This record gives sequence, C-alpha cells and structure tokens, in this order.
Amino acid sequence: MSLVFVISPPRAGSTLLQRMMAAHSEIFTHPEPHLITPIAHLGVYGNVDKAPYDHINAAEAAKAFIAGLPGGERDYLDALRAYTDTLYGRMLSTSTSSYFLDKTPANALVLPFLQRLYPDAKYVVLTRHPLAVFSSYANSFFNGDWSEAHAFNPILERYVPAMAAFLRERPVPLLHLAYEDLVTEPEAQLERVFAFLGLEHDPDAVEYGKAGPQKKGMGDPITVNNEDRPVSDNVGKWALELAHDADKRALAEQMIGALDAADLEAWQWPAEALWAPVELAGGGPPPTAARNSYTFQRRVMLALKKDIHNRPHGKLVKRVKYYCDVLLRE
Repeated sequence: MSLVFVISPPRAGSTLLQRMMAAHSEIFTHPEPHLITPIAHLGVYGNVDKAPYDHINAAEAAKAFIAGLPGGERDYLDALRAYTDTLYGRMLSTSTSSYFLDKTPANALVLPFLQRLYPDAKYVVLTRHPLAVFSSYANSFFNGDWSEAHAFNPILERYVPAMAAFLRERPVPLLHLAYEDLVTEPEAQLERVFAFLGLEHDPDAVEYGKAGPQKKGMGDPITVNNEDRPVSDNVGKWALELAHDADKRALAEQMIGALDAADLEAWQWPAEALWAPVELAGGGPPPTAARNSYTFQRRVMLALKKDIHNRPHGKLVKRVKYYCDVLLRE
C-alpha cells in the first residue's frame, strides 16, 4: 500500500485537488478520514484537555511504558502505524488502486507527528493566498462575519506557521502546489502531481466530474460538486470583499501582522505581494455572497446559536437534549 497526504488548511481547494487526483485509476480516496489527529493526541506527542479519564496520568504512564519497550518510541509508532495501516489498507482493498489518498485539513496541525508516523509517504502541500483562505472560511461557515469566524477559529494563525515550517524543513518527500495555479492551469499542475507520485499522467483527470460523485462525507459542501472541472471565477473574490469593507480590511491586517514574514514567504505570498490583489480590485463591484441550501442552513444555525443561553429557544433545546440523553443512555 502507498499513501499520499494532501496537506492544506480548510477552504484552500483541497477537496478540488482530491477529486482531481482521485480521478486517476491508481488513486483511491475517502472524504476526510480523520484517522491521524486522534492518535496524535493520546498524550505522548499532544494532549487532550477533556477526556473521560485522567489524561495527565495516562500520558505519563504511556511515556514510561514506551521507555521500557525494546525499541522505545519506534515500537510505539509501529503500533500506531499498524492501526492506521489496517484501516487505510482495508479501505483501499475495496478498489483496484495502488495509492490511498488522505485529505484531512486537520492533519496540517499535527505534521511533526504525521511525518514520524509516515516518513515514506508522499505529501502534496496545497497553499492559497492566506486572506483568500480566511474569506472563504468566513463566507462558507459564518455568513461572511469575519469577526465571528476569527473568534471561533483563528485558522491563519494556526495553519500558516505549521505548514510553513513543514515547507521550509522538507522532512519528507513533498510537492508544493498553489491553489491559484491549480485553477488557472490545472492540466500542468495535475501532471506535476502524477509525476511526483510516479504515475502515468492522466490528462482526463482534470475533468473530475466525469468520474462520478464523491462519497458523502466531510469536505467542500459548496463549490466542488457544482462543477465538473476547476474554475478560476473565485480567485480574486476575496480581494473585492476587502476593498469594499474597512472593518474586514482592518481585521485582515491584524491577522497578517500576527504572522511571521518568513512563513508568508514559504507560502509563496511574501509581504510585498500580499496586498497587491486588494489594490487592483479597488475599483470593482463588491462581491455577492453565495446562496445555496448549505449556506442557508448555516445562516439559520448561526441565528439560532447567537446568545442561545439567554433566549427562550435555548431552554427548549436544553430540555430536548436532556430527554434525548435519558432515552439514549445505555
């Protein structure tokens, strides 16, 4: 079994890249398995804050146990790898492909662990203009409210440093792609990916929609399934948004100011080029927000969630939850 990991922040085009790569006969995938992040937080490399056991004592006990193993940490990683190899391998066995593709954005936050677990896997690292990433995140999940999105999850401050260190150090075989290149010259970028994996080029993979729909699961619920191939319509939409909203521009400057210039350089968006798209977009019309069933559901959820503990329906939700917990209790 061969493994390839797509490393990307949320809303950077990773589902698009996954669909294109999976259109190749030798690559099989499944929507965001999330197998790696839980085992990265068993206490040896990272800790969980809440668990139904004393996670502090458990972590210390595990470390002491590992220290007594004949191979030490190597034995522990072998055991974890046996778990993930079994699951990846059995999922791959449902196909005739040779590669299993794991596209889980959260993997980007546990890269030091992942590279130790799978040093021989192939890694395709996908970056996008940082503010385009955040704009898409805020508009996809928070109805365009940048402040609420940032308060919930400061994704740029989390993902940019983690992925930049990985790109600079290159501890494993990796290929760096830019989203902007992927959607404007998809044939050439996909050819780079297949060459990196040692696979024969399949130019038809660009037309990923012809391969049929992807299995339902986590991933882009908004754009990818509405198209049959990459489109570049949204590349500059984020810049128009900032050009017409001073508050969002101020928050954008705050987020970028919190990032290291060297990390932005590693993302191929150095400080001197970062704001150019906004300046160029200044005269254009403001963008219109996406409207579909998913964004409608998100708007309803956000409206219901706002100040829920002090609103009448909050009491009803708590009461329903109580009865559900009682009915479902073992």
